[in-house]
Amino acid sequence: MSRSTAPRGATAAPGVPRSASSPPRIGLALAGGGPLGAIYEIGALCALQESLDGVDFNDVEAYVGVSAGGFIAAGLANGMTPRQLCSAFIENDSPDEDLIRPSLFIRPAWGEYLRRIALLPGLVAQAGLRVLFKRRALLSAFEVLGRALPTGVFSHAPLEAQVRRVLSAPGRSNDFRQLGRKLVLVATDLDSGEAAPFGQPGWDHVPISQAAAASAALPGLFPPVAIDGRWYVDGALKKTLHATVLLDMGLDLLFCLNPLVPFDASHSQQHRVLGDPVIPRLVSGGLPVVLSQTFRSLIHSRLELGMKGYERSHPHTDIVLFEPDHRDPEMFLANTFGYAQRRALAEHAYQHTRADLRSRRSALSVALARHGIRLNEATLDDPHRTLVSRKPRLRTRAARTLQRLDEVLNDLDAALAQRGA
Repeated sequence: MSRSTAPRGATAAPGVPRSASSPPRIGLALAGGGPLGAIYEIGALCALQESLDGVDFNDVEAYVGVSAGGFIAAGLANGMTPRQLCSAFIENDSPDEDLIRPSLFIRPAWGEYLRRIALLPGLVAQAGLRVLFKRRALLSAFEVLGRALPTGVFSHAPLEAQVRRVLSAPGRSNDFRQLGRKLVLVATDLDSGEAAPFGQPGWDHVPISQAAAASAALPGLFPPVAIDGRWYVDGALKKTLHATVLLDMGLDLLFCLNPLVPFDASHSQQHRVLGDPVIPRLVSGGLPVVLSQTFRSLIHSRLELGMKGYERSHPHTDIVLFEPDHRDPEMFLANTFGYAQRRALAEHAYQHTRADLRSRRSALSVALARHGIRLNEATLDDPHRTLVSRKPRLRTRAARTLQRLDEVLNDLDAALAQRGA
């Protein structure tokens, strides 16, 4: 963890001293992860907001969001508090405010299907000509026919329309230029492979809802999004967090949330996951589980490299990362499209983040104090606090005691390691 100093209110180069009377410049970087990622980030943000005195996640210097994290960032930048996001998205108390309803992620891309079907007769004729007259191999013909395959299974149009409607409510804006805080949503240019930082100068004319849809257009699931004559896909293809967008502003403190981590089945907690048995070996889960672990491992390895690079390139900025426990099966095996399970997962993320704060209490207290932020001990240690309006799972006193002991030992171990370093 490193420290930064820079005056708030204007872009400053890293390392420029910040006046003691100036408030710290704080940023928030949110990675992607589909509906599950959004659930985790909402639960974690609610825990952080109530446990950290001196920071308001609706009033930070700047936000950067990738994929599902872009929707959360857009809501926060528009004044939606973490609790409001939870009320709408997790508990469904206000359907009109539901920023990222999971059902919107699975609407078939009928338009894309029809466009590709219309190409099929011409492609069949072209493939036949290659085989019969040009003596090309059958593989060449199949390559031609592959152009008839849809570029995505689900449509991004309902999702974009919902975000546009929510951000068009009074007091909010679907225009980057009208926000009171900096917001950047990152997508990837399909033809060049370069990052597209919507919200930055030259990119801020694009509606927030359209940029959010482009940032979440995971290839294979969603067709690329057309903007200004170019095609864009998920921003996670380039980087996991894109934190450099904010670090280059000369921030003092950057909070990072990453919902997707590879699962360590060899050291996982031995209990049932929301009523289902834990998979003892990932190969037992079949192709979906294997692909999920592969994808998570790839993006997390990039995150680890990125975090090390951030520490070297921006040594004057404190960077604090929150993510799920690698041994936690609930965040790995979860199905996120039912409201009941969404409540349980959000509560799980909320309680895990509180436990994470307690486990890193010593190191975090020192680092955050440099920026006028302190841990709210009474809130953090309250065993009865919950996120959603549901009864928490009953736990024995012995289990609660063992958990607290584990948190204290983890905190002590981290503090000793930091002192030794």
